[in-house]
Amino acid sequence: MSGKKSAADCSFSSGQAAEKNLIKNISSALSDSSGSNMSPLRRLHAEEPLPSRAAVLEAVELLRAALYPGYFGGEEFSQDTVSLHVGLGLERARRILEEQVRRAFCFFCADQGDCSQCRGRAAAIVRGLLESLPEMQRLLSSDVQAAYEGDPAAIHPAETVLCYPCVLAVTNQRIAHELYRRQVPLIPRIMTEAAHSATGIDIHPGAAIGPRFFIDHGTGVVIGETCTIGSNVKIYQGVTLGAKSFPLDEHGHPIKGVKRHPDVADDVTIYAGATILGDIAIGKGAVIGGNLWITKSVPPGAKVTQVTPSKTA
Repeated sequence: MSGKKSAADCSFSSGQAAEKNLIKNISSALSDSSGSNMSPLRRLHAEEPLPSRAAVLEAVELLRAALYPGYFGGEEFSQDTVSLHVGLGLERARRILEEQVRRAFCFFCADQGDCSQCRGRAAAIVRGLLESLPEMQRLLSSDVQAAYEGDPAAIHPAETVLCYPCVLAVTNQRIAHELYRRQVPLIPRIMTEAAHSATGIDIHPGAAIGPRFFIDHGTGVVIGETCTIGSNVKIYQGVTLGAKSFPLDEHGHPIKGVKRHPDVADDVTIYAGATILGDIAIGKGAVIGGNLWITKSVPPGAKVTQVTPSKTA
């Protein structure tokens, strides 16, 4: 047999080399984040692992199973063993969240040489979250009752727990809000955006929401970061509690963290499609009609409805 390569073999080898060079050049270009146009995609401290979305959502499911004992988790258990099962779920959720919160802190940490402070801070925050669960369960119980009472189609409170998108969205938001209050980065948004994807209800983890909160139907609801909502508030699908405008700094960039969303007082009802924008107040007991555009404060007890233009003679 001849040891010489055929023309076809040489052509194939050169083709392989060209493909390798192509992939090498493209991967180098994609990995080069030195250009200003790539700066938003550059990972800070790339050696630190990012939080795992899958792990965070597993922890949320474990917490949800603890907050609604017997409804979720995929295990059948008796009343005598419910505390044991809840405890096992909470312990796993604690371990998961301590690691994920630590990763979130380390990813943004200025002191990359020593992450011991991030680890200790994560453990303290997760402990605080777990300690808040009994009060959170009380709030969620009031939300479930409000959903049952507010929807004549609901045949039992359990139906709202198992089926209603608002209960899922508000549960994730209340968990996320506790971490947001403790200045945990990334993790709260993972939790609320997962609920947003599943339900079409977009509630920022920063929003402060009182008891007996009910979103009927829910699709298309948006509630912004600095929004506050009192007790016994009911809103319908397509409602936006948003920002009217964004104040800019001297470089033309939006200023972060300023109050820019509405404050909704107790006993308010907001009907479908209403858009309420800016740092304004919706007074206690007010009723906002559907498909309205509200940019000024509404006094307590007011009923704001569509005005039909009079016909020209």
